[in-house]
Amino acid sequence: MSSINTNVAAMTALQTLTQTNKSLTETQNRISTGYRVADASDNAAYWSIATTMRSDTAALSTVQDALGLGAATVDTAYTGLDSAIKVVDQIKSKLVAARQPGVDRGKIQTEITELQAQLRGVAESATFSGENWLSVDSSGANYNATKSIVSSFSRAADNTVSIGTIDLDITSTELFDADDQSGILDTEYTTTAGGTAYSIAGATNGIDISALTDSDDDIADLEEIIGVVDGAISSMTDAATTLGAAKARVGIQQDFVKGLMDAINRGVGQLVDADMNEESTRLSALQVKQQLGVQALGIANSSTQSILGLFR
Repeated sequence: MSSINTNVAAMTALQTLTQTNKSLTETQNRISTGYRVADASDNAAYWSIATTMRSDTAALSTVQDALGLGAATVDTAYTGLDSAIKVVDQIKSKLVAARQPGVDRGKIQTEITELQAQLRGVAESATFSGENWLSVDSSGANYNATKSIVSSFSRAADNTVSIGTIDLDITSTELFDADDQSGILDTEYTTTAGGTAYSIAGATNGIDISALTDSDDDIADLEEIIGVVDGAISSMTDAATTLGAAKARVGIQQDFVKGLMDAINRGVGQLVDADMNEESTRLSALQVKQQLGVQALGIANSSTQSILGLFR
């Protein structure tokens, strides 16, 4: 039956063309955005996973910045400690020279005094972003003996997140403590023979050998001071080892976080990125299909014109 009210062929052709145009628009969107899943309507599950993982990647980027800040702080403390060790080595050498009978210990003390001032200057200047791990004040409101460096961000299976840290106890690296003089260089000792209180480089009772003579008691005190300085060098070396190990660990964690971010980005890409080779092929096919659909619709619409011939 021929009808001018219902053109089945035209309706079928229009339906096919509409679907083709819809697919063409979808393909063009994928090509323009680069995404196969650009929003939740494309694939709710994949979009949700990708959005969550992108958020985690942003958090990991912040972790990477925190690790960089921590690495710089550790490196600053290590550099200051290494410099301080060299200065204390010089003090030890001066004290050994002062052990020789007949030397002018007053002049040697002048050199030691300058080295002590240098030690305090090194410790006070080893500061990065307000953090100083060599010269501290343990009575301060913001003081914390445990320094934490944010090192990781992880998400558990139940979707809870946790922050990992690299913790470092700086009580072993402190050279000066303004509160109780418990640092390596300002801890006070008392000579056995003379009963004199002293510290290696404290602000008040630093080493002073200017008044020592060649008496047995003074020589015994001097040798005792040399032993204390040598012990301080050993403690400082241990502290430098601790900082060096922490620095190495931070570096390893930095590499891991960078690799983890790359892996997450690759995984997200597998879920939502469009395959451009596939999409370009589909675009060409749909463009041809669209042209054919337009022609088919035109033919279907023109078929009703034949009905007019029946009334001529």
